[in-house]
Order: sequence, then structure tokens, then C-alpha cells
Amino acid sequence: MRSLTELYKIGSGPSSSHTMGPEKAARIFKSENEDADQFKALIYGSLAKTGKGHMTDKAIIRALSPVPTEIEFVPQADFVLPHPNTMDLFAYKDGRQTAFMRAVSIGGGDIVIEGREEKLGPDVYQENSFAEISAICKANHIRLSDYVEQCEGKQIWDFLQGIWEAMKRSIDEGLSVTGILEGGLQVERKAKYLYHQGHMDESPETRENRIVSAYAFAVNEQNAAAGTVVTAPTCGASGVVPASLRYMQEKMQVPDEQILRALAVGGLIGNLVKQNASISGAQCGCQAEVGTACSMAAAALAELSGMEIGQIEYAAEVAMEHHLGLTCDPINGLVQIPCIERNAVGAMRAINALSLAKFLSGTRKISFDLVIQTMYETGLDMSSRYRETSEGGLAKLYRMDS
Repeated sequence: MRSLTELYKIGSGPSSSHTMGPEKAARIFKSENEDADQFKALIYGSLAKTGKGHMTDKAIIRALSPVPTEIEFVPQADFVLPHPNTMDLFAYKDGRQTAFMRAVSIGGGDIVIEGREEKLGPDVYQENSFAEISAICKANHIRLSDYVEQCEGKQIWDFLQGIWEAMKRSIDEGLSVTGILEGGLQVERKAKYLYHQGHMDESPETRENRIVSAYAFAVNEQNAAAGTVVTAPTCGASGVVPASLRYMQEKMQVPDEQILRALAVGGLIGNLVKQNASISGAQCGCQAEVGTACSMAAAALAELSGMEIGQIEYAAEVAMEHHLGLTCDPINGLVQIPCIERNAVGAMRAINALSLAKFLSGTRKISFDLVIQTMYETGLDMSSRYRETSEGGLAKLYRMDS
């Protein structure tokens, strides 16, 4: 598996698959065709069906600017797509085509260019399953966070400190803004309102739900507004990990050093899903995005609480298992409904998974590796209407006047 530096990325929303990935591909294409006087992009499949709502066209035009660029959405391609998020780029000089590139956006801001070896970083983890990693840790009497340090080197802590600072900024920025999100749904920002709705007689449980939700809303409202967030593991699921960790840091009064170790363990969980299944909503539905984020958060919280490896695995497994089959049906292709609320629910569910792991890890029957495989097969079996195409579920049934 590759480094956590390829999982956690700081970038602009609203979608790592639909904006960060295509923008990255376009930048590469532009660098290889500096003499072009015109570009054209054909956007297929899921990228086309929700491209406007996800601002895919704007991301590509921004990357290819100032060269004039024509964008064409092709929801139904006349060939078999290598991935639901496929795009073709063309370069022209004096009216003649000079170059062509096909790229697919595989999730989390990563891309694969057809006909080329993947230019991703080297594998820094030799183990590719939780069972293998657990065996290594138990044999050497180390924690999962120690294993991350051994594989990544001590520099991983400086990287994760930067990630944590960016996560906290996205919360703070989201809590400071009010108004209506762009896109036409008239969705009102609610993070600031939630955060300030406390009452003297509010129970601890109610306060927890409100604050965690406010933090998640803050991040995902920023994401929906094309603000800066951290992929954890994607932009659309970027609120779950920071919301749950920020709340627990404040509640437990723990230093950043412990949060960084929690982020390391959460990242390890996200890496396993990315390696053995998918974190792409276009490929496996929202179970691959918010489901993975919830598993990452639950494992991170378990590490923060000093739990043993078996309990950490149980927390991650419970979090994913109860997201299985979760569809991706963004209304109007916007990362707003149900995406923003879904992150808040995911953050609270991560805390619930943590509570169960404290008491029941010894009784578990399902491994985390098995639930990853199950999620992947479930996603592939899922109708394409429920995999980020906005053709089913809420996206199909919602009417603006309802």
C-alpha cells in the first residue's frame, strides 16, 4: 500500500473524484501540450451525469486556462467505459488535433491515465490486509500507529500535523459563515446555527450530537462551496473524521500528538479500503465514501482511547458494516443533499461504534478485511442509478416544489 500522503490531500471541493481528479489530469495534459491553442474535453458516465453540480467543467477549464477549452458532457458513451469517471482530452494547434489523453478519476483525487503506468508513489506498506498488519503489530508488541511510523518514517508526523491544521481550519471557517449555498437548491448553511443552539438544560448526550454535527456540517458546507478541505478519504466524506476527532480532543483534553496518532490509524484503515476495494462513490456508492470515512473515524477514536488492536478493528468493522448498501444519490448532482447531513450522521455513528468496541470486541464474528470485500462486491452489484449518477433515490424523486 502507498503512503498516507496519497490518501489525505488538502484541496478544493466539492468532489475529489469530480473536481480534484479531472483538474489533475487536465494540468498534466496542459504541461505536455504547452503549444496548444485550444483544448477539448469529453466527459463521460458519472462525471457527465453530475458534472455540472460537481463543478467538473469549471475545474477542467481552470486547469487549462487561459487556453480556450470546449467541454462536452457525454452521459451515454458509445463504448465500454474503463471506469464510471472517464474523460478524454484533446489538444489542437491551428485547427489540427495534436494530442489525445484518456484519464479516469478513481477516487480521492487520484487518476489513472490510459496506456501509462500509474505515476503514484511507491508502496511503503508491504502488508495489504488488516490481518497481516495485526499479526506484525502483535508479534512486535507495537501499536498500529507505531507500525505507521515504521513504514512511513518519522516525517509522517509533520505531514499529519499539517493535515490536522487544515481539518481544523475547515471547521472554523465553516462555523463562521452563513447564507445560501450556490447550486439552486437553496440549501442554507446550518453549521453556525447548530453550534450556537445550546441551552442550560441541554443533556450531555444532546450536546455531543449537536457539536459533532455542527463540526461535520461546517466542513461539508465548506466543501459544497468549493472551499478547502481534506480528503478523508474523499471531499464528499471530508467532515466525518475531523468532526469526531475535534469533538473528542476537546472532550478528552488530549494534545495534538495523540490526535496525529489517531489520524495515522484512521488513514491506515482508509488505505486498506482504497487498496482492496474502492473509495469512489461512482464505483461503489456512498458506502465507499461516508462508510469508509466512518470506519476511519471509529478506528481513529479507538486509537485515541488507547484501545487494543482487536477493539480498533471491531470499531472500524462495525462502522463499515452498518453503511453497507448506502447509495449515492445527490440531488441535482450537488454535494449538498443528502451529503452534508450524511457526514454528521457518519461522525455520530463513529462515536457509537467506539462505544460498542469498548465492550463487545471479544464477541465479533466479522473481520474488517471481510467487510471491505463485502462493501466492494455490494457496490459492484448496486444499480448504476445509485452510484453517483443522480438517476435514482432522492435525486430522482425530489422536486423543487416538494
